[in-house]
Amino acid sequence: MASGVPAGADGGDGRDAGEHGGLRAALSGLTTRGRSFLAAGVAAAVCAYVLGQSDLLRVGLLLAVLPLICVAVLYRTRYRVAGSRRLTPSRVPAGAEARVHLRMDNVTRLPTGLLMLQDHVPYVLGPRPRFVLDRVEPGGRREVSYRVRSDLRGRYPLGPLQLRLSDPFGMCELTRSFSAYDTLTVIPRTEPLPPVQLAGDSSGFGDGRQRSLALAGEDDVIPRGYRHGDDLRRVHWRSTARYGELMVRREEQPQRAGCTVLLDTRRAGYQGSGPDSAFEWAVSGAASALVHMLERGFAVRLLTDTGGTVPGEGADGFAGATQETAEAAGLMLDTLAVVDHSDDTDLSRAYDVLRGSSGGLLVAFFGDLDAEQTAVAARMRQRSGAAVAFVLDSGGWTVGGGPAGRAEERLRQLREAGWTALAVASGAELPELWRQAARQHSESAVTGGSTGFSGGWS
Repeated sequence: MASGVPAGADGGDGRDAGEHGGLRAALSGLTTRGRSFLAAGVAAAVCAYVLGQSDLLRVGLLLAVLPLICVAVLYRTRYRVAGSRRLTPSRVPAGAEARVHLRMDNVTRLPTGLLMLQDHVPYVLGPRPRFVLDRVEPGGRREVSYRVRSDLRGRYPLGPLQLRLSDPFGMCELTRSFSAYDTLTVIPRTEPLPPVQLAGDSSGFGDGRQRSLALAGEDDVIPRGYRHGDDLRRVHWRSTARYGELMVRREEQPQRAGCTVLLDTRRAGYQGSGPDSAFEWAVSGAASALVHMLERGFAVRLLTDTGGTVPGEGADGFAGATQETAEAAGLMLDTLAVVDHSDDTDLSRAYDVLRGSSGGLLVAFFGDLDAEQTAVAARMRQRSGAAVAFVLDSGGWTVGGGPAGRAEERLRQLREAGWTALAVASGAELPELWRQAARQHSESAVTGGSTGFSGGWS
């Protein structure tokens, strides 16, 4: 929420307008009407002097003095207004709308004149909103709202909010700005994915619900001391008699299966730009995959070709085991909202990260792969329990792209290395590709073309 208290003739920080240019700044606020009146008055006065017409001189003085009086009155006005902005929601998918609520409060005992509000928004969010507010009574408030929408993901600043003051005759306008900003985060569009299964259990807790004992410190040996809230049915009576205090059996916790979503951002891997480009499809696909896997109970991390992981380095960079699902998803989606092409030409840094990890499911979104990068991607499979690749071939997204035969050769090499690999054509739907990946994995498992995965994916 952004707020501020600019005065009718003061700056956003409440200082007197004289510190911001004084009367010169006020005179610069003359509108076209005010300048026309002033010019007409001066011209009439000159003509009256030349022609000796006293009546015309009075008319000229009236025309010239009226805008100057409006400037002086507006300059000496001392009412103050407070403004605030509220953005709901602050994070929206591309193509969705957010609403911005503006509120103005008159915090003085004097009524205001005519006010015009104008909020600065980037052009991609729509036209600049303007509102005209009539007289605001002492202690009164006015609330207005407008909508913003963007088909392009990113982080967009909203503000500053400008307040334009005008006299009743429209002769002069003064503009004052609030200093606070808000930020709208436009995240990639996500699609719900079908709950298909490759192998093992359909949840993220490992094959056959494997469990590992929770280690919490030296005092957490079997058995451990009773803690407030422990279930009395877990009291270990033999140890209680031995130690002279309540002892309970150490609880077991499910071990989450890990999933890495790899996004290839190499500039050389994609052609074209805009909301319908291959790169934007890959970003949206990665967002859909990580949200789906988090909802299925997996510990998830986002990895790019630069070797960077989100949410962090702890526990191999995975989120979901210790973080709330919504928090982890929000962090990764915020990263995808601003991700851009990298200048890297290969996938070696991503391979180095995967080589040091402990396996798990790998879901990759690749751009164009040459022979060298196909070999690097094939080696990534060695450290993964199961691997699914969506390859966006430029031949299917742009006119004059690479030959289809070369793309098929890359897919064949990935499949021989154990990947479940699919080509992504322009306009392809990720949910359907998700189902195709499950069918392809099942067929290869029957023919012995790939290894199983402890925990599966869904």
